[in-house]
Amino acid sequence: MEGKSTGLGPPEKMGRGPQCPLMPTTRDYYDILNVPNGASVDEIKRAYRRLAMKNHPDRNPGDVEAETRFKECAEAYEVLSDSERRAIYDRYGHAGLRSTPGHDFSSMHAEDIFSMFEDIFGGALGGRSRRRRGGVPRGYDLETEVEVTLEEVLGGTSRLVEFKRLDVCRTCSGEGAKPGTSRVACSGCGGSGQVAQTGFGGMFRMVTACRPCGGRGTVIAEKCPDCRGHGRVSIQRKLDVKIPAGIHDGQAVRVVGEGEPPLPELSSGGQGIRGDLHVLVRVRDHDRFERDGDHLLMAVPVAFTQAALGAEIEIPTLDGTVTLTIPPGTQHGALFRIQNKGVPGLRSGRRGDLVVVTQVVVPRKLTDSQKKLLRDYARTESLEVVATDPSLWNKIKDAMVGS
Repeated sequence: MEGKSTGLGPPEKMGRGPQCPLMPTTRDYYDILNVPNGASVDEIKRAYRRLAMKNHPDRNPGDVEAETRFKECAEAYEVLSDSERRAIYDRYGHAGLRSTPGHDFSSMHAEDIFSMFEDIFGGALGGRSRRRRGGVPRGYDLETEVEVTLEEVLGGTSRLVEFKRLDVCRTCSGEGAKPGTSRVACSGCGGSGQVAQTGFGGMFRMVTACRPCGGRGTVIAEKCPDCRGHGRVSIQRKLDVKIPAGIHDGQAVRVVGEGEPPLPELSSGGQGIRGDLHVLVRVRDHDRFERDGDHLLMAVPVAFTQAALGAEIEIPTLDGTVTLTIPPGTQHGALFRIQNKGVPGLRSGRRGDLVVVTQVVVPRKLTDSQKKLLRDYARTESLEVVATDPSLWNKIKDAMVGS
């Protein structure tokens, strides 16, 4: 789940000046995509992908606010995905982008915006004319999110996911017309599905899809009462999805064919290839273990006497407890590796190790008799000063790399 920035950010971003003519949005771009200021490119891309699919006008017919959000997301992504423009924005805000204006998304069609960033959608979510090789149309992919525990990662689990998707209207079979009626030729393009536009005093001529008919050449005389002429209706789906053992936070489970059918203008009856459902998995933070790949790391408190004299202690794992032998003279920050007590590899199935870091605990309160014993011991103690060892974190990383 993408986090949201909680800090005020650089002072330059507060109280931003008037908007640039080509920048209709004055909202904070990080807020629009619901990502923190330091979000990675992958986090920004994932956030844009999810929000763009959610707010696409085809999935929200007649919803002006959804279309506005869709275009805001595209504008925010265009800036934040460009390292140079993002650096300018982080320092100067919207005003700083006047010298490097971007697209005016407020006047663009949704399908044109999708075609600009079609690489983000796996090649399956491009503009309205997007088809797979061989001319077979493909529908939109969808994305939802689930959360699992580290214990569930150990053995795998399943989740019942609920999501909405557009499907072919059964009343009109996807045609959008009221049963018993038929479509008529579009007056805007004369039935061709395309219109020509000229610019710069006739210096160039561009042919685009006709907006009123969406490039189909025909329009609906009487709309279907169930889908209101769109040919698609929103349905609620429930699906039991298996989460494999060893999955990592941020990985997705792909459920083939559970996305949406092709757009009506590409295939009114839905013939073609359905999109897929991507179930994004979030692994909940554990109160005891830290994960590093397939290995687990945990800190274990050890009493001074146990560290000095040696001891056997019980160590909790994801599947029971094991006995760990602490040798005499164990130092604070010592590392012990318990093999095959990590999590399984997603592909190999082999379990990683559990790395235990000892933390020698100094008692806060002592009885008089304990103080006397320690004072007697101190008289016999000789502490040798040696060069500082590498930091604990470096030792932990070395242990992981050496696995």
